[in-house]
Order: sequence, then structure tokens, then C-alpha cells
Amino acid sequence: MLDVFKEKFAAAGFTELSPIQTAVATPMAEGTSVLGLAPTGSGKTLAFTWPMLESIRVGEGTQAMILAPSQELAMQTTNVVRDWAKLIDAKVLAITGGANVKRQTEKLKKHPEIVVGTPGRMTNMIADGKLKLGHLKLMIVDEADELLTDETLDQIREILDATFAETLQLGFFSATETKILDELPRWFGQKVEKIDVRAIDQTQGVVRHRTMEVGNRNRVDLLKRISRVDRLRALVFFNKMQELQHVSLELRHQHVSYVALTSNQRQVEREKALRLFRQGKVELLLTTDLAARGLDVPELPAVINYQLPKDVTTYIHRSGRTGRMGAEGLVLTLGDDHDIRDFKKMMKSTEYEIKPGYLVDYQIVDTKPAKVKPVLTFDHPSSVEEATNGRHRVEGAGHPDAVKRGAKPSRAVPVKADTFSAPKKHKGHNKHSKKKGMRKKNRDRFTKS
Repeated sequence: MLDVFKEKFAAAGFTELSPIQTAVATPMAEGTSVLGLAPTGSGKTLAFTWPMLESIRVGEGTQAMILAPSQELAMQTTNVVRDWAKLIDAKVLAITGGANVKRQTEKLKKHPEIVVGTPGRMTNMIADGKLKLGHLKLMIVDEADELLTDETLDQIREILDATFAETLQLGFFSATETKILDELPRWFGQKVEKIDVRAIDQTQGVVRHRTMEVGNRNRVDLLKRISRVDRLRALVFFNKMQELQHVSLELRHQHVSYVALTSNQRQVEREKALRLFRQGKVELLLTTDLAARGLDVPELPAVINYQLPKDVTTYIHRSGRTGRMGAEGLVLTLGDDHDIRDFKKMMKSTEYEIKPGYLVDYQIVDTKPAKVKPVLTFDHPSSVEEATNGRHRVEGAGHPDAVKRGAKPSRAVPVKADTFSAPKKHKGHNKHSKKKGMRKKNRDRFTKS
């Protein structure tokens, strides 16, 4: 590590490198292509940033490319890399969809040493002749398990075709291992050294994994009440955009503080949503897996699965947003009894300790609250006056509103018929009388006069 990096590292309060940062340093410095596997929040970005910057020669064109699955992750990575690159006067440019193409083209004319972006926008810029890769030495594929699928895999291979692929150093980084990561030599035509530190990495803090049983009709209301838990900010994950939009409208109607992060938003809107959430100005950030992939929200208290993750890998990436770098975290999974049963079955093969959670007095606890029996009891009235004044209680009946019409009364002490006899009408009452509606004292005065 360069001396300027060591000084900045120490000034930030760090004392030692994480396992993945230590493990990949030497192979990457030697020009070896690597596959780095480490838990979420373990410092993978800096793990490839430091060796990459040490190989950069300032002023010699674009030498490194970092690919990310989303605009947010690309911008996040850009900010991290740029913060360290300025120590050696290297330029870093973000190339993402949703941004102004003309402005990006003008900045490319300054020949930034490092470009960071999404595969789609990168391939477009290369095809248009605006991004030239003749000096490229290193390509990093972040969140490789997500990017090396379907269309994005084809786009990455197109990018490689525009470079000197035989001599290009590759770096793949992921928190989970998928089948294609075992086939990297076949897809990219070179040997890739696998470095897996997941078993020894202890950077993640204590994270509680809890389920809450709730029906579909009451799920939004439960989310509203969870948002009122003290000091609880949460990423709320959805599988489908349609459901996210529906819940968003419901929360807005109920005046719940939230923002949404979706793939169809403009970049300005997405950046604003993230900024408000990171600053703690809103409690909930509604998002999908794609939009939130790899996002780093410092000291994020909780993650909420509003809809069940489709598989274990998805759950790992969702839960990895909380409990980063030693902080405590909470992962809540909502669903009805069938959902929870299916979820537990899916997670049975993992080492996660998943328990039921309960919302009690705006706190999420692990102990199931005891059912409080209604204290209201209907005692037998001792007089007509007590009966008419409502000084009687029904034992074991719960709230009076809960008593169904037409329900058979429970057996009780027999009551004499005359006990509840209707009060006698006042003699001489005439509904057409002029004294109708007068107060008693005025009535009496009127009578005496």
C-alpha cells in the first residue's frame, strides 16, 4: 500500500485490513486475475481500489474500468474510488444511464484514468466511438453474481472484444457464489484465481433475523407501525414494481415518512431519495433488489422483506445491507402463515438463526406477548338504577362491540322479571304541550306561576 494510502487509512481510524483486502492485495499487484468472495460489508470496494490505483500511471489514458449492476452502486463506487484517487491526482469518471450523454462525452475527452459505470451505457459509449479502451489494463466486475447473467453477460463480453482481452487483468467480486463463477475461465478465456474468505471473515456485526406473521390486508398497516419504532430506519424490499407502487400510495395516504428507489426513476430523483434516506430525514426506503444491489448505507438499523426473497442468494444480499462493519442489525421478513412456512423451508439449509419477532409498544421484541384477558365483566345489577346507569360489566365478553348480534347469552344467575321493568311514564305528559323541551327548573317556575 502506498504511503499516502496508509496515512489516510490511519486517519480514518482503521487499524487493520479486512480479510478480503489482505487476501487479494498481492495477487492483484502481480497482475493476476482474481475472483474475490467475501460477505457484504466486508470492504470489497477498497480491496480492489488500492491495488488498482497503485498500478495507475497518471496522464496515460483510461487504464481501469469498474462495472456495477445499478446506477446507484456505480455512483457509490465512484465516490469511494475518487476519494482515494485524488491522493495521486488520478481522474475518475462515472458513466451511467440516466445521466447526460453529452456531458459525459465532454469529460471523456479529458482522458480519465478510471471509468465506473453500468454495462449498458459503457457498450453504447464504446459503440459510438466516445469511449476508447486502447490503454485499458484492468477491468473489475463488482457484484459479479448479478452481472454475469443474461444480457449483461453479453454486454461485458462485448466490452472485452473492444480491448486487448489476452493481456487484460480481470477482477470479479461477489458476496455469493453462483455456477457461472466456477466457469470464468471458459467464458473469459483466462485463468482466474479464486480467493474465498467468507468462512473466516468476522467483519459483520450481530444481525437478528426475525419473521412477523401478518396477512396481506394488514401488511401496510404493520409497516406503518414498524416505521414508528424509535431510531429504526429500514430498506424495504419488494419483488415486483407494481406492489411497491401500491404500497407507496398507501403510505402516502397515511402520511408515513418514506422515499422510493426504482429503476424507472430519473437519476436526479434516485440520488435525492438516497440522500434523504442516508441523512435520516425519512424512515423507510422502498426498493427492489436490482435498484438496491450493493448499496452501502452506513449504520443501517434494519432491512424489511415486504415480499419474500425469491431464493437464498437474494436474502443474503438483502440482509447484507445491515450489520455492516461490526454494527448491529435487524432483518424482518413479513408474510402470512404459508409465506413464513415456505420461507423457513427455503432457509433451512443455511446457518441463519431465524426466529419470530413481535411488535410490542413500538419495539420489536423476541418474546411473544401474553394475551390479556378482558377485565370487563357483567355483574348482575342489584337495582334498576344500576342497570339503567350502565354500572354493570360482562365477564369474559371482551369489548361490548365484539358481541355478535343474535348470539345466545351465556348462562347466568336468573333475574326476576320485575327487576328490569320499564319505568312508569309521568302522568299528565302531553307531547303537544307548550312546556315541551323546557328545562326542569323553568318548567317548575312556569307551573308555580
